[in-house]
Amino acid sequence: MTDLVLEQAVTFAAQSASLLTFDSFLLSVAAKIAFALGLFFVVPLVGGYMEHKVMARMQHRRGPVEAGPFGSLQLVADGIKFIQKEDIIPRAADKWVFAAAPGVALVPGMLIFLVIPLGPGVFALDLELGLFYALAISSISVLGILMGGWASANKFSLIGGLRAGGQLIAYELPLILAAITVAVQAQTLSLVGIVEAQSTFMLPGTDINVWFVFPQIIGFGIFFIAAMAELSRPPFDMPIADSELVFGYMTEYTGIKFAMFLLTEYGGMIIMSALMVVLYLGGWQLLPGVPLPGCDGAGGLFDCGWLGTLAGVGITLGKIMALVFVMVWLRVAYPRLREDQLQRMAWIVLVPLALLNLAVVTVAKVVF
Repeated sequence: MTDLVLEQAVTFAAQSASLLTFDSFLLSVAAKIAFALGLFFVVPLVGGYMEHKVMARMQHRRGPVEAGPFGSLQLVADGIKFIQKEDIIPRAADKWVFAAAPGVALVPGMLIFLVIPLGPGVFALDLELGLFYALAISSISVLGILMGGWASANKFSLIGGLRAGGQLIAYELPLILAAITVAVQAQTLSLVGIVEAQSTFMLPGTDINVWFVFPQIIGFGIFFIAAMAELSRPPFDMPIADSELVFGYMTEYTGIKFAMFLLTEYGGMIIMSALMVVLYLGGWQLLPGVPLPGCDGAGGLFDCGWLGTLAGVGITLGKIMALVFVMVWLRVAYPRLREDQLQRMAWIVLVPLALLNLAVVTVAKVVF
């Protein structure tokens, strides 16, 4: 029995090994840092381009067409424009806090990409507490928003920063409760382990393999709504609220600092979508119970050749962009909520639902 347990542990360790780990420690560190930075600076640009084109199509506009093929380099052109713009700091602002705020908001997003698994072995780190790490790091960005709102010496910026803090407090709880429910069902906090658990999860009493989104459709909805609110995405964009607060906590920012706040928002869309893919949508699995081409191991998730690895990465990115599309769709379709409606939805609707969902899944886990 002991030999069997050891054999399974060794097998899982081999399956969850990162392709970015090399014999040289420095080379491994450099590869993992490059992986995280590459994802953070490239994938959000694709999501931003999708937002431009999808919103244009839904609102019967043309969207970007001049910069690059079909306007595909519009965000790159915007970045160059922001770099060239003058960096203005208000005279009454707290200069050091004002300058540091965009970095405090931006850096946590880079760190989360270290634990996001994109495919078989395509991740920087497989932490045993990967889910806890991702949720903890994601909460830091709001500190940068609060710092920017307070240091701007502008009442509209301050109100925007306070609104962002209020949204974090209200929606962090249901988001964490929904994520904990997944960890209870998967019996692990490792993001790679959660993907593996979905490859072997069967509906009770059947041989039907399903992803966690099916038994936890309520938890998925809670996580999605809470993620939208934490990112201040419309219809939860009260911290910006251009019709009320000029541009909220970003009112006094110009040039590259303004671009850093925008990149934080687009990066957050990708991060939250990636977490939903890993937690609920089977990670890099194409369909429940369908192995990737050329892959062996649990559910065809690991021990993949180059074809299976590329297919897994493509499937993960495709799911992420599908969720980003839904976020853009909601931005176009729904008007901004009032602040009281936002708080009421969190405390009266989402938190009780999240607690009920956690209780039901916990009881079902014990019974079945």
